[in-house]
Amino acid sequence: MPHIRRQPCVFSGHRLLRNLKLQKINSLKKLKINYLLIGIVTLLLAAALWPSIPWSGKPENRVAGIIARGELRISTINSPMTFATMNNKAFGLDYELAKQFADYLGVTLKITVRQNISQLFDDLDDGQADMLVAGLVYNQERVKNYQAGPTYYSVSQQLVYRVGNTRPRTLAALTAEQLTIAPGHVAINDLQTLKAEKYPDLAWRVDEKRGTTALMQAVIDGKLDYTIADSVAVSLFQRVHPELAVALDITDEQPVTWFSARDDDNSLSAAMLDFFNNINEDSTLARLEEKYLGHGNDFDYVDTRTFLRAVENILPEVQPLFEKYAREIDWRLLAAIAWQESHWGSAGHLPHRRARYDDAHTQYGAKPGSNRPHRCGAEYRRRHALPAGYDG
Repeated sequence: MPHIRRQPCVFSGHRLLRNLKLQKINSLKKLKINYLLIGIVTLLLAAALWPSIPWSGKPENRVAGIIARGELRISTINSPMTFATMNNKAFGLDYELAKQFADYLGVTLKITVRQNISQLFDDLDDGQADMLVAGLVYNQERVKNYQAGPTYYSVSQQLVYRVGNTRPRTLAALTAEQLTIAPGHVAINDLQTLKAEKYPDLAWRVDEKRGTTALMQAVIDGKLDYTIADSVAVSLFQRVHPELAVALDITDEQPVTWFSARDDDNSLSAAMLDFFNNINEDSTLARLEEKYLGHGNDFDYVDTRTFLRAVENILPEVQPLFEKYAREIDWRLLAAIAWQESHWGSAGHLPHRRARYDDAHTQYGAKPGSNRPHRCGAEYRRRHALPAGYDG
């Protein structure tokens, strides 16, 4: 048997350490590559799934954001038709509709009042408001950049002046010294069209600091010659300032609507549509329109002057009677109803209203033609359940 010579095994400590280090380095390299791959895959999945994750920074839709915030933010202007306060109580057609819409969404209403229309649209652009609720007119220029809601009444734009001053019969010769308009007013687009197509000499200026109501007051005060306002605002203003008169209509009837930001999210528009359908079906909208618009077309200069004189001279004498019979009703509401029906004592002054007033007297304990408007008016108001908080 051949002799096999075995070589002695020699172990080197340095070689062993070097091999261990190489193995560790290779393992770390593989680990880094695995972590990098995992990170890339995670980022790709997050990017794909982020829009559908409810806890991400972006709400599912605009209505969800409003509900999560717990408040509906609206911007408006101060006027009897939109939003105003009396004795710390808010009123206005747009205010009442917005309050009911907030209730419909189950949130509170946050109101920001601006001086003019331009500031309203700035609030939408800056994300400071969810909606503009201010009796704004629908037109093509606005809907290019903003989402319009349902329409709920209509107005025309009117040129107004003070009684006793020169009444313009046309826009042709009006100058910038004569005609002043609020910033962002819808009539500006109409004036630009008329200037380009019909009245090349027509000119006007925009007052950047004042809204339409302030400009109408300036016309009454003799500080401005003319301004433009919508027909409803003019009618309401004439109730207190009968010296304001309409020279001519600038536009045909235009629909009034709410506005919100325009994007791919239609959830707020859908909610508004459903809300308006509901208040149309249950007659809530009709009642509110009657409350705020029902007497808009029967303005009478002489009758209004008579009313203002009566407030000063007669009301202080009959006020205790209204307060006595009003009970839970605001006595001023009762006084307003009684004035419409009987002029606080002369029911026959308005023949076309006499029949309804006599019916109320007969039904609630008075003889036709008798002079008891205070008690019967209060009972009539209670039985017919006019909207609570009615301010005239």
